[in-house]
Amino acid sequence: MEFKGHETVMKNELVECLIGNETGGSDLVFFDLTLGGGGHSFELLKRSPLAKVVAIDQDEDALANALAFFKEKGLLDRIKLVRSNFSNFPLILKESKNFIGESKIAGVMADIGVSSHQFDEGKRGFSFRFDGPLDMRMNYTSNLETASDVINEYDKESLVEIFKKYGEEKLADRIAENICDRRAKQKITTTKELENIVFHSYPKKWRYGRTHPATKVFQALRIFVNKELEVLESMIPQAISALSTGGRLGIITFHSLEDRIVKHSFRDFDKNEQVKLLQRKPLIPSDDEISMNPRSRSAKLRVVTKL
Repeated sequence: MEFKGHETVMKNELVECLIGNETGGSDLVFFDLTLGGGGHSFELLKRSPLAKVVAIDQDEDALANALAFFKEKGLLDRIKLVRSNFSNFPLILKESKNFIGESKIAGVMADIGVSSHQFDEGKRGFSFRFDGPLDMRMNYTSNLETASDVINEYDKESLVEIFKKYGEEKLADRIAENICDRRAKQKITTTKELENIVFHSYPKKWRYGRTHPATKVFQALRIFVNKELEVLESMIPQAISALSTGGRLGIITFHSLEDRIVKHSFRDFDKNEQVKLLQRKPLIPSDDEISMNPRSRSAKLRVVTKL
């Protein structure tokens, strides 16, 4: 059970890895750094009926849905909802002391990526499947630059760097040049306008492959606008530090840039004997899950235990 329209990725795998043998403890607290549709938190509360969860999200829509959902389930006494970015984890930890009490921090989980709700809301600007404002901020009430700001105000060289670094886009130079040509005539403000520019930047023989030509540019802009990689990189040591001995950190990623950060960070902490890798290779969704939820196909789950 989870929020309407949302399918939680690798729900069972993540929760099983996180809980381990800690199913019955009354002094356990878990942190869900990316509440999203609430499926991971709800599953954890079901399987560990005496535990508590501190659930974080910067999207006010997600938190509003969560409040109604967990109230309906009679679980508000076991979950603390926090509107924030998980880059503020140390502060959130400090401000949650009354809720946590003397409980052991048994696990931290994060599902890195955009929720189905965000992708399917055209007004959020995450997807070129809908025509909407070119926004892409996870926290759409923040003062962060929007994707439109980046597309219309950054010079060509900066756009090329963003598309290459965060999207691994091979045609970054041509796309950036076409964006600059278009915006010199008219400001680019919608997802469909940007999609059209990127689409026609591709040679005709490459436009109709398995992956839409605009996919990498949209990914790059979303990651850049929300500073996703920098936040992920800084969060990992903070989460490991907060865990009690034997506690686990599980992170689901959806593309190679994120997974590379998690893989290398976990490996370094393992070498320093601060954590132990729960598995050498990442867990991936089952064939059944991928068939039911194609968006899960690129997910990878890595988990470590604190020594």
